[in-house]
Formats: sequence, C-alpha cells, structure tokens
Amino acid sequence: MDTPTNIHSTRHAGKIALVTGGSSGLGLATAERLVREGATVYITGRRQVELDAAATQIGPGAIAIRSDISVADDLDRIFTVIRERHGRLDILFANAGGGEFAPLGAITEAQFDKYFNINVKGTLFTVQKALPLMKAGSAIVITGSIVSIKGAPAFGVYAATKAALRSFARTWASDLKGTGIRVNVVSPGTVVTPAYKSELGLSDEQIEQFSAQAAAITPLGRTGTPDEIAGAVSFLASDDASFITGIELFVDGGQAQI
Repeated sequence: MDTPTNIHSTRHAGKIALVTGGSSGLGLATAERLVREGATVYITGRRQVELDAAATQIGPGAIAIRSDISVADDLDRIFTVIRERHGRLDILFANAGGGEFAPLGAITEAQFDKYFNINVKGTLFTVQKALPLMKAGSAIVITGSIVSIKGAPAFGVYAATKAALRSFARTWASDLKGTGIRVNVVSPGTVVTPAYKSELGLSDEQIEQFSAQAAAITPLGRTGTPDEIAGAVSFLASDDASFITGIELFVDGGQAQI
C-alpha cells in the first residue's frame, strides 16, 4: 500500500526545477519532495557550506548553485547553468527571502532596502529571467505569508514585501495569458524553520512560546511542518493544478481564515 511519501512518486518525473533558498527550511523540504517525485532540482542559497550540506542530504537529483537572488549577475549565472545543462525549466519555486522584526519608529533604511531587494526585486527578476526557459505547462510558485494580511506587530516591512509578491502573482497571471505558464502563491502559516534563529534571532524558548501562541489561535491546534508546505507547492506545480493560476493558497491550519 502506498505511503504519503510515495503516492505521487512520479508526479514530476523528468521535470527540471529550480528552488531558490533551497538550503534549509521550506526550500529544502520542497526540493527533497520534488526529487522524490522524480524531478531534477537545482537549489540556490547564499552560504556554500549549508548549500553543499543540503545537496548531500537530498542526494542524487539535486544540483547546488551558490547565489544571491538580489544580485543580477548571480541570477544570470543560475539560468546560464540550467540552459546549458538542460535547456529548459519546468518548475520555479521562488522561495528565497528573509525578514526581521522592527516596529514602526525603529525601521531603518538599510532594513527596508535589504528586504525589498531580496524579497521583491530578487523574486521579480528571478521570475523574469526564468521565463525564456519556460514553456506551456510550466509552473511558477512564489512563497508568500499569512502576515501579508494579518498585520503582525513589528513585521511591517516583511509583510509588505509578501503583499507585493501577492500583487505580482495577479498581474503576472494576466501577463502570462496565452503562454500556458501558471503562477501562484503559497502562503504558509506558522511553520518553524532555521530562519527563526538565523533571520529573526529568536531563542529556543522564544520559538517555543511563539509556536504555542500560534497553535492556540489556529483551528487545527498546531503549527505546520515544512513538508506540509512542500506538498502544497508540489500540487501547485503539478498537472493536478493545470487550471489554477493567479491564486494565493493559504497553508496555515486555518489561522488566517477565521
């Protein structure tokens, strides 16, 4: 009998995928899942050691390219490699991004520029530079967040970047009309990843408290897992979602829905 990890083991057979921010968290979980489901997956990240470790963890089917999506030359190098090796791209998971806490009154210009450069500009040009390699039937999935509609305190810059990505998906769905290329957003709820420490600077105790608070206001009574987000990304990138474009799929246990 099939298990949850192999029910769709051929869902993405033969496909070429790119997962930005693929060295940890949601990106790593999605890359692992896509490889299990038959794809060859390129993963990117800014830190070579973590990137190499992720590629080793995923195993055959993963190809690591160190890059920063906010740097145009890095993006060009990613797509040059994919073009030379495979000549096409079937799935793009535009996932790389980051954020930090800063309440209104304490936001700096450097913080604003950093996260808009990575999350918004970086995602825009990742998608734009990928398009020449994509054909009808290809899929783009962008990582959003429930904070874009929730007004979480001290998280305004990050939330605004995610709201911008949601807006992009709407206009890009229109721009891509007639191409057969789909674009959608997956917006996670509370899912603990290494970024809670590396980006947000939270301690283990703070993460535990934050998770408990989130679970208490979530209808399913818990936080999510990276693989649950990966499953949603895999669905949106698959032929099972062939008539879905321009949407925001909340994978949040109902947290932002009530």
